[in-house]
Amino acid sequence: MFSHVMVGVSDLEASKKFYDAVLGTLGVAPGVANKNRYFYRSPGGTFGITTPINGEPACHGNGSTIGFKLDSAEQGDAFHAAGLANGGTTCEDPPGVRETHPGKPYLAYLRDPDGNKLCVIHRPAA
Repeated sequence: MFSHVMVGVSDLEASKKFYDAVLGTLGVAPGVANKNRYFYRSPGGTFGITTPINGEPACHGNGSTIGFKLDSAEQGDAFHAAGLANGGTTCEDPPGVRETHPGKPYLAYLRDPDGNKLCVIHRPAA
């Protein structure tokens, strides 16, 4: 359904450092530069960061969440730790299995340096 997701950032290089670290835990190569943007490509799609083209300040979408699939809960723990070590902040409940959700998925939430809300999820096989 989606070809890509792009988020606005205020400090392109600080955000690249953050996304290189967190997406690297998912096996995604470092961002590739394209003018005032970086793109992260994987078989599952493309994620991009950019300074806003219109020159206005970057801002996060209130109520918006960008979710990434995991291969394991351990990968989620690494994603969360990498985010915290590279300018992100934790949000929502601590990383872990959600007993209240169908299938009991593992979830971890972070906000990037600009406040964009990220989630990683692992749905164990039934």
